[in-house]
Amino acid sequence: MPPDAPSPHAPNLHAPLSLHVPEPAVRPGGNPSFSDLDIPEAGAVRRPEVDVAAADIRDLAYTLIRVLDSEGKAVGPWAGSLTDEELLAGLRDMMKLRAFDARMLMAQRQGKTSFYMQHLGEEAVSTAFRRALEPGDMNFPTYRQAGLLIAGGYPLVDMMCQIYSNENDPLHGRQLPVMYSSKEHGFFSISGNLATQYVQAVGWAMASAIKNDTRIAAAWIGDGSTAESDFHAALVFASTYRAPVVLNVVNNQWAISTFQGFARGGSSTFAARGHGFGIPSLRVDGNDYLAVHAVAKWATERARRNLGPTIVEYVTYRAGAHSTSDDPSAYRPKTEFDAWPLGDPVKRLKDHLIARGAWSEERHRQGEAEILDEVVAAQREAETHGTLHAGGKPSPRDMFEGVFSEMPPHLRRQRQQAGY
Repeated sequence: MPPDAPSPHAPNLHAPLSLHVPEPAVRPGGNPSFSDLDIPEAGAVRRPEVDVAAADIRDLAYTLIRVLDSEGKAVGPWAGSLTDEELLAGLRDMMKLRAFDARMLMAQRQGKTSFYMQHLGEEAVSTAFRRALEPGDMNFPTYRQAGLLIAGGYPLVDMMCQIYSNENDPLHGRQLPVMYSSKEHGFFSISGNLATQYVQAVGWAMASAIKNDTRIAAAWIGDGSTAESDFHAALVFASTYRAPVVLNVVNNQWAISTFQGFARGGSSTFAARGHGFGIPSLRVDGNDYLAVHAVAKWATERARRNLGPTIVEYVTYRAGAHSTSDDPSAYRPKTEFDAWPLGDPVKRLKDHLIARGAWSEERHRQGEAEILDEVVAAQREAETHGTLHAGGKPSPRDMFEGVFSEMPPHLRRQRQQAGY
């Protein structure tokens, strides 16, 4: 042993190593608080020019773009882009999504489908963003962006038939309930393997540019899935090639049963992750329909003008369970949504329209009844084609279709062996 080497029997002078395990601020039974969420006044955040350099708007990744104030008025530089008719259409989109959720959740409890996932509290994010897109643009969504379909005019009956996996299921029983797909409505097939759609969106946007097309892509991811490597790989390619894509992060505070701290460790905002890639990054009040739409228009215009990608973080709250297989009372206080400081997106837009004189409480009640009638009628029609345990089912023959452009011999033989 060299003369200056430490003795293997010398006492260890260092403290034992340990890991940091993030802890939510409050557990079930505690008093929820969002005091750590810095909420600026509505209208206080500046609106830069669309062609601004990413380095000049670093601050917008740490604040919160807001339009609607506590009195329901639209204020500030991000306001004023929507007419009363457009706002009423947005309100109906959110109301329809909420009514659809309620009926499908009830259907799952009745055993008519195996699985369902709500959007309660997050309706403004997908419905407002969809209204900022153009025909031919493509969304690469997660399972909580059905508002993209509803705001885009996708038939409710088709959505329900897919949830029931019945004989009129447009996907022929080959996808889980709520994992929709519609190329015609700009809605790429949902994958249960989360974060995969992020790199797919960037690749699709790059292909659109290579073809000299005019269509852009929108990627969607939740706060929990930003911890996946696909999220970071997508940012590399989007920034390197200036892909015409909007990179959306829906921060609804919870992954399946873990709070957002597990995905970021309390280090920074999700929007700020774009800084290391030179991507313009904004953070917006996800429960403010006007703010979401204004930011979506800003980001989509950047993509269309060949100015590259934008990261947008929507700060919202998942009011319901992660899915019908989840019990959120096991990991968060039951009253947490009541304490959420950004409120209910439906109520906030309703109050704004009433303040503008374009709506009323009575008309809102009538609207709720009309929309419920529409959703119930669609449900009755869908159920004539079957539900999980009753009625018509897709043919097993369908599992062999749509896999290859031309069916290879081995699949043809398997289909024949199965009797089809």
